Amino acid sequence: MACTKRSIKPVNTTIDTNKTVLDSIAKIDSLPSFNNPSGVALDAAGNIYVADFGNNLIREITPAGQVSTFAGNGSQGRIDGTGNLAAFDEPAGIAADASGNLFVADAGSDIIRKITSGAAVTTIAGVDSASFANGPALSSAFFHPVGVAVDAADNVYIADAGNDLVRVLTAGGTVSTLAGIINTGASTTISPFNNPTGLAVDGSGNVYVADYLNNNILLVNKAGTVSTYAGPDSIYMPGAANGPVASATFYYPNSVALDAANNLYVADGVNNLIRKITPAGVVSTLAGSGAAGAVDSTGVNASFNGPAGLAVDPAGNVYVADSNNNLIRKITPAGVVTTIAGNGIAGSKNGLAVAYRNKRKIRNVQRSIFNLLYRQRRN
Repeated sequence: MACTKRSIKPVNTTIDTNKTVLDSIAKIDSLPSFNNPSGVALDAAGNIYVADFGNNLIREITPAGQVSTFAGNGSQGRIDGTGNLAAFDEPAGIAADASGNLFVADAGSDIIRKITSGAAVTTIAGVDSASFANGPALSSAFFHPVGVAVDAADNVYIADAGNDLVRVLTAGGTVSTLAGIINTGASTTISPFNNPTGLAVDGSGNVYVADYLNNNILLVNKAGTVSTYAGPDSIYMPGAANGPVASATFYYPNSVALDAANNLYVADGVNNLIRKITPAGVVSTLAGSGAAGAVDSTGVNASFNGPAGLAVDPAGNVYVADSNNNLIRKITPAGVVTTIAGNGIAGSKNGLAVAYRNKRKIRNVQRSIFNLLYRQRRN
């Protein structure tokens, strides 16, 4: 996700004549709401967790479609506690480990938080000061950390956006710099990163980085060596070109996620696209027309508005925090896009998610239309 808060725009309610009008009616009527959601994560049970940036909350969406507040009280702060006794300050990135613990880049507080499966929130790294320091986790310092990822050994990787670094917090509680150069003014050497915002780590320990302001995707190996994985090589060149990774272009990519086959998905923020990069090095558009909107459809017929955080389930479905639309979207491997939670209006209401309410609403309205037609025939 980008470090700057985006303007809020209403959901696009344009009616697709190839679909039922009832779907738009049901979306507007649905209860749950979000405010600039910026990150999503999945646990082994299929629960979706949302870093609800504008609300300073961590939300949960169950497989049954129930939206609730998992942690946070909605006020801006850095209070540790359980459930609504805790407080966050612009939670941006979120990741889950194999045990169901969540890790949150609490960007406004410049700290990293941990949330257990029982919703107990603790600060595990950072000192609530926008600066730089390595060492023991609770004396380390970050500058607007935005993205997080967790590997199989429970190391937490952090996109330290303000410092232009990728940091790592070991399971033993020590923070170090994996890649990048901190500019102290004593050197003219420039960090290879320019506002890194999203991370994903593969089974070999390679870290993929959405390098936001350089409009490219970088790869950091276990030794900390940085190379360009996709997009221009350290040249500001925004675009939306598909094809081989060396000639592909992006426009403020902000989040990345890997599937089981090591396909990398990119939230291409300004382009309003979700891109896919195969292990063979080919970039394509999985979904999105490029125009800002909230249309549920397939591939390039669908639309997003400032897509941010991504997560992928074992079946290869991609979940998107569609930030400017205040929606949570799902994309199947075939590129079919649906809205699974949110009504498009900024808010923090809980309840049954859109995808499930739509079905019930549509059935009720269809029944009403049938009854109306039946009465007209009788008359």
